[in-house]
Amino acid sequence: MAIDFTEALDAAEPELSAGMNITPLIDVLLVLLVMIIITIPIRLHSVNMELPGAVPPQSRSEPLIVQIEVTQANQLLWNAEPLPDRAALVARLQLAAQQGEQPEIHISSHPQAKYDTLAAVLSAAQRAGLQKIGVVGLETYAR
Repeated sequence: MAIDFTEALDAAEPELSAGMNITPLIDVLLVLLVMIIITIPIRLHSVNMELPGAVPPQSRSEPLIVQIEVTQANQLLWNAEPLPDRAALVARLQLAAQQGEQPEIHISSHPQAKYDTLAAVLSAAQRAGLQKIGVVGLETYAR
C-alpha cells in the first residue's frame, strides 16, 4: 500500500504524485500549539509569609508543664499525685485548658499499662481543648 515514486522519477515528464502534502497540516498544528501555550495561565509559585519585624518579640516565660503518668496498674498520676478516677482527670484538664497560657501536657505510660488507658487520657486532653499535648518516654519502646 506504499506509494511508489520510482516511476515518477524515471519519467521524462513529472507526473502528479498521489502523496499528501503535510506542510500545511504541520503549520496549522504549530499555530494551534502556540495558541494553547499563550492561553494557559502562568502560575506564580509564591508563598505568602508574615516575616517578623525588626524588633524581636519579648522572651516568653517558661511554660507550665503537667506530667500525666499511667502506672502499671493503670492508675493515673497528675504531677506524681494520684487521681481517684477519670472524672478528676477530665476536671483538671478542663481547668488547664481555661488558663490564659495553656500548660504543656506530657503523658508517659508504663510499658505494662493498657493502651486503652493511655488512649483515654489523650482523647480527654484533646476534648478539653488543650493544644500542647505530647507523649514522652517513647525511647523505652524503641528497642
